[in-house]
Amino acid sequence: MLITILATAVVLGVLIFVHELGHFMTAKWVDIEVPRFSIGFGPKVLGFKRGETEYVLSLLPLGGYVKMAGMEEMEPMEGGPAASPNAPTGAPQPLDEPPRPRGPRDFEAKSLPARALVISAGVLMNLLFAFLAFSTVGMIWGVPSNPPSVVGGVAEDLLPAGTEALARLPRGARITSVGGRAVDDFADLRLQISAAPAGSLDIGLADAPPVRILVPESDSLRARLAVAIEPVFESEARISEVVGGGPAEVAGLERGDIVVAAGGAPVASWQDFVAAIEATPGRGVPITVERDGTRVELSVIPRADTLADGSTYGRIGVGGPSAARLLAPRERQGPLHAIAFGAEETWRWTRLTVEFLGGLFSGRQSVRNVGGPILIGQISGEVARAGAEAFINFMALLSVNLAVLNLLPIPVLDGGHLVFLAIEGIRGRALSLQQRIRLTQVGMVLILGLMVLALGNDLMRLIGR
Repeated sequence: MLITILATAVVLGVLIFVHELGHFMTAKWVDIEVPRFSIGFGPKVLGFKRGETEYVLSLLPLGGYVKMAGMEEMEPMEGGPAASPNAPTGAPQPLDEPPRPRGPRDFEAKSLPARALVISAGVLMNLLFAFLAFSTVGMIWGVPSNPPSVVGGVAEDLLPAGTEALARLPRGARITSVGGRAVDDFADLRLQISAAPAGSLDIGLADAPPVRILVPESDSLRARLAVAIEPVFESEARISEVVGGGPAEVAGLERGDIVVAAGGAPVASWQDFVAAIEATPGRGVPITVERDGTRVELSVIPRADTLADGSTYGRIGVGGPSAARLLAPRERQGPLHAIAFGAEETWRWTRLTVEFLGGLFSGRQSVRNVGGPILIGQISGEVARAGAEAFINFMALLSVNLAVLNLLPIPVLDGGHLVFLAIEGIRGRALSLQQRIRLTQVGMVLILGLMVLALGNDLMRLIGR
């Protein structure tokens, strides 16, 4: 629990700080006065002042803002009533008061391009953070190779209800499309499955009729589905776990054994071994293993397990390389390739996030797939336990999400402010302060509504509905 709390605080704190730092630095660069830099919304909890800027931690730490001189519409975000532009501190007054004189360092005093740059800087910083994070992963851990969309195996235990037909995909089958969209490699395959709307979906194959499955609504089940289909891995069949009392233990298999033959055929990878066992439920299978430099001949009788669709597979109660299901082999390359990988991953996840949002508005995606702070916390804890690489990748992905979401044309968000500027550019004058304040209040209501929806979805996931 402590790891989850700390990981969540780091993830949200860093990404919010990066976003607001973009606004802050750009505002200072174009000489805009910044009275407040806040992590969180609502009333101030902690803070200090340095120079002209007050740095605060606010009550609702699910976002942040940089308040710039001349942007009185930001008042609702501070948890107080919208004040008159010339009201003294702590004395809200009617909105129809004449505006205070514009200062040379006010936001409104700057050119339209300068203001647009300041507003866009938060999004650009989040995308830059994601690019640097993905590039760092590529430089330190290597760039994942992108295998073709050829099936190496299917992890039946990860298949959600309605997708059991995938368990019958033969090793070596090539997947050519998902829902009518062509796929060339496993990265495309997993992205298309992750982005697919809930309901019926056809998986196209090169030399066989398509397989029809039912994609679940839950994003966690969809994530499991995306990794259930495995590419071909060249990993030795080393046994990492033997279940007590299972067929493998009865047959004499031990942890650390490397299987080199099964059923009279050589075994070149863990997937070869799994295929040999699955194909022989209830029948004896001769196995040759290497143990401490010596070959040992054994025989095991796989237990017959029947899946929901009636298919029967052999199981012996062993575990193999843990990374085989989750990670593609790595290729160590130079910094330029790692930078290219960072740019490609940033663009890929940006496109996927935009497609997901488009699906929400068009009805192709269920609002049940929207996650909130609880889901972020759960995933943060899981990836923190998985190691630095998984944690950095998750932060990069969440940073892309934050960038795209902030471009939504909702007042309060950066996209809403850009709409204000676009209106000013078209009509030749800005919206009045009163109009901006009222629209910002509406935006706050919309954002709070989205937070309630996301939190409700998180709670529904917790109780398993």
